[in-house]
Amino acid sequence: MMLVTLSLIIWLYLLFGHGYFWQEGPYLPKSNPKDPLPVTIVVPARDEAETIDAVLRSLLAQDYAGPFRVVLVDDNSSDGTGDIARKIDDARLAIISGAERPEGWSGKLWAVSQGVAVAETPLILLTDADITHDPGHLASLVAAIETDRRDLVSEMVQLNCDSDAEKLLVPAFVYFFQMLYPFAWVNDGGMRTAAAAGGTILLRRSALDRIGGIEAVRGALIDDVALARAVKRGGRIYLGHSKLAASKRPYPHPRDIWRMIERTAYVQLGYSPLRLVGCVLGLALVWFVPPLALLFGDDRSRVLGALTCLAFCISYMPTLHRFRLPFWYAGLLPVIAAFYMGATISSAMRHHKGEGVAWKNRAYREVQ
Repeated sequence: MMLVTLSLIIWLYLLFGHGYFWQEGPYLPKSNPKDPLPVTIVVPARDEAETIDAVLRSLLAQDYAGPFRVVLVDDNSSDGTGDIARKIDDARLAIISGAERPEGWSGKLWAVSQGVAVAETPLILLTDADITHDPGHLASLVAAIETDRRDLVSEMVQLNCDSDAEKLLVPAFVYFFQMLYPFAWVNDGGMRTAAAAGGTILLRRSALDRIGGIEAVRGALIDDVALARAVKRGGRIYLGHSKLAASKRPYPHPRDIWRMIERTAYVQLGYSPLRLVGCVLGLALVWFVPPLALLFGDDRSRVLGALTCLAFCISYMPTLHRFRLPFWYAGLLPVIAAFYMGATISSAMRHHKGEGVAWKNRAYREVQ
């Protein structure tokens, strides 16, 4: 009885006191900047042969009134990513063969730093090699950073949601991310919460110089959040959802999503066993106690369990709407939470065994 009551209290706080994290949006309007500043678009790529052609062509097709160029950093790809890019005949595209990664750098950030090093523009757009962009996307991002005088504008792009695994687990990834970093708090200059979505980050060169460049976050595995935190310490940032950019990276099997979570889950907890225990207990209280009380509790516990289950189901509805999924997926949240809990525990176990996590044919063990 006490546990289910506590769970309900927590959910009332999450619904009404946690930055309304569950709401749909915000979205940037499709617009054009009054002052279209020059932009360098930096694309780090490692083994992205399946998507790189479509990604680069979508960037080069931007309907932007100002000058821009695209810099692809081929991070020692083994699948011909760079060769595919070189077939695109466009003077605005530059291709850099990435140098060997120095000790202490994450692979992606080392590639990003090499692209940033050749950028001489006041604005830099960092985007991934699996994301395609609507022709109006760059203009909308620049309009947002200029109109609101922010140092960083980032968007969570539309993620693949075609396979059964993606339908079950990918919307929850976005939902849990918003729970960790309520967008309203991120966008509030008076709050310390800071985050970004690595697929689309537009930032001012002056802000990047202020924090010491990409080198300031060189070892971060959760690089987007680390960059946003550094920038927000002396500036304003924005994080929202995008209707103008979409990821082409598929996650056809649950194990693909498991590995994605496993890569950074324990990093998020600061490699702390104590935080891991707290996380597991918290997840159990929030996600498992209510349905168990509903099924096996006394009459009063069942009522409280039903109210709590209704609360978390309602909170998931905007996310399901965004992904065009039926409402009954909300009833699977406890099962989904168990999956994410398992991947988090696995992430911790791999770390303490000294195994690290393999990503893009690289093992990450020491960088943090």
